[in-house]
Amino acid sequence: MEGEIFVVTGPGQGHLNPCMELCKHLASRNYQTTLVVPSTASFAIPSSFTQNPSTRIVHVAGSSGPSMPGPDPFRDQSGQDLEAHLANRSKDAARPLCAIIDFQMGWTKEVFWEFHIPFIGFFTFGACAAAMELGAWKVQAGDIKPGEIRSVSGLPEDMALEHLDTKRRPEGPPRDHPHASGTDGPKGGGGPPKPGDRPPWVPEIEGSIALMFNTCEELERPFIDYMTNQMGMPAWGVGPLLPEQYWESSSSSGSLIRDRQIREHTRQSNYNEDDVIQWLDSKPRGSVLYVAFGSEVGPSKEEYPQLTMALEESTRPGIPGSTESKVGERGLIICGWAPQLLILSHPSTGGFLSHCGWNSTVEAICRGVPLLEWPFRGDQYYNAKWVVKHLKVGHRVAEDPSEMVRKDDIREGIEKVMVDVEIKKMAGALRGKLENGFPASSEAALDAFGHFISQRKALYTTK
Repeated sequence: MEGEIFVVTGPGQGHLNPCMELCKHLASRNYQTTLVVPSTASFAIPSSFTQNPSTRIVHVAGSSGPSMPGPDPFRDQSGQDLEAHLANRSKDAARPLCAIIDFQMGWTKEVFWEFHIPFIGFFTFGACAAAMELGAWKVQAGDIKPGEIRSVSGLPEDMALEHLDTKRRPEGPPRDHPHASGTDGPKGGGGPPKPGDRPPWVPEIEGSIALMFNTCEELERPFIDYMTNQMGMPAWGVGPLLPEQYWESSSSSGSLIRDRQIREHTRQSNYNEDDVIQWLDSKPRGSVLYVAFGSEVGPSKEEYPQLTMALEESTRPGIPGSTESKVGERGLIICGWAPQLLILSHPSTGGFLSHCGWNSTVEAICRGVPLLEWPFRGDQYYNAKWVVKHLKVGHRVAEDPSEMVRKDDIREGIEKVMVDVEIKKMAGALRGKLENGFPASSEAALDAFGHFISQRKALYTTK
């Protein structure tokens, strides 16, 4: 073994899944990996992970759900659990090479420092959102006036900041609707501070020796480079950290992904995967709109009826998640868990109305599915801008995210995303860059990380 690496995951599936995939990539490079996870999240860890001799699990106190505003009630106990594990290691055990810490768990760096273990800040979302948050802070974007364009030196001109980029939805409950489908991506800087303020992750990664992002150069090289230059340390894109079977399927033309074969699920659904495939098989290629907002966010009480009416009036066949629309045979309404990877990998799917969570966004992009973006919080706003302005593979539901979205906005957005030939071409071209499996740039980045950490090991072992 090359040595041991700890990986500390934040709360929620959008953090746990990429952390597990990162552990697998490191284990394949002959590192012993130890995943630090809330004990309440044990149900979401597949047996294939726990049975791998190169991956271990350390359970600490904590919630398996998304982090909520205010002090973490489990923080003291989880810190004590982690400290006890490190203290009780065999005296003959070599010092771990480093800890890779999800920035939402940045406070754990203090525990690792007690044992002289350096840490690497890990972003389970993309580099664009982090770069834009940092750039907006540097150019004081909070005072941008209507009609003003403010560029960020070092970032693409098509990502220049406008007044609308400072707009946000009113903060409210995580979700108003009782149903949920698909998987939600990580929150990034959800809630306060406002655009142009210091990003919340800045103090969390202070003292890190390098950064990792759940992305790849094929998608986000300018933003990875910006973070390297601005933060003064190596920054690597080591993703997208999707299941190995996803990448194997992407390199097999026409291959569908069976979600339940690669992800543990306890939530039930009114349709199984065979039902979904049968329905999709009955629809023309590229004709189906998939609608899903993840399990943590969604339209307001006032907006859900608008969405329902838009779907009812649209002539497009669709999978409208858990909305109570009367779409008849045109629609497949899934209540509960939806097999999102399967739906996005089916050739009948031609568009995705999404909350712009990072995992959902890259799952669609890697499959060449155009996006209709409806962001609700955190990194989702900059993810949407990146999709529409930089990659040009989608449209927005509405330009001003602070205003209520209405039926006509949604219906017109659906038509745009389903008929726009140019975004379909761009989406297909992006898929072509990623259809040969896990990105080559990310393989190289993981190799660069290995070289970097080996050099550091050589330094402290010769002292």
